[in-house]
Amino acid sequence: MLVAFLLNSLLVGLTVVIHHEALNGLFRLGQRLSVRRNLAVLIGVFGAMLAHVVEIWLFAIGYYFMVHSMHFDTLLGNFDGSLIDCAYFSFTTYTSLGFGDIEPMGHLRFTAGLEALAGLMMITWTASFMFLKMQRYWEY
Repeated sequence: MLVAFLLNSLLVGLTVVIHHEALNGLFRLGQRLSVRRNLAVLIGVFGAMLAHVVEIWLFAIGYYFMVHSMHFDTLLGNFDGSLIDCAYFSFTTYTSLGFGDIEPMGHLRFTAGLEALAGLMMITWTASFMFLKMQRYWEY
């Protein structure tokens, strides 16, 4: 259980740091660039989306590692053990879409719950960031 806790803490910690650095970088980029105002919003949207995708793949690699190297249990259902299936599960978990065709077992249930919570927090953080960016740059 201690190893699972440490790996989960690492995944969540890296997710928060990646998101912080991405949003901070987008903010600094917006201050330096002299582009049309609506283009600044688009850069923010695509940059934030890229950060989310990186974070989702981070969890996917974590699932893959935990299933294959650590033998924490597995993901059951429509799962063949591939990295792409881990990524699919991670995308549905991070976004709280949760189709349910892949189900975590054992310690991976804790990881999936933390990923859903982290995803919710990162998505709302992005929404707040974009709201402030649109208030400043959106042309009416």
